[in-house]
Amino acid sequence: MWLKARIAEVLAERKRNPITRILRYEYGGQTVYYISAPCCDQYSQVYDTRGKLICQPDGGITGKGDGQCRDFEKTKANEKLVWQDPR
Repeated sequence: MWLKARIAEVLAERKRNPITRILRYEYGGQTVYYISAPCCDQYSQVYDTRGKLICQPDGGITGKGDGQCRDFEKTKANEKLVWQDPR
């Protein structure tokens, strides 16, 4: 599964501060996975269940992401922690 591969990538890197978290939400009528940004001006990412990038809802220089899902923060629902870096 793509999500296990993504977790393996994170664990192969140095520990991030803040740590990486993967959260599952309902958004836009589908289940999505939110992967937190490693730091500062980098984008967080939202993927569909097949691992296709949907958008980057926050982060970047403006902190407002890539503009592709401006309603994410307001309309996401049913948050569930899937994984966080245990290191």
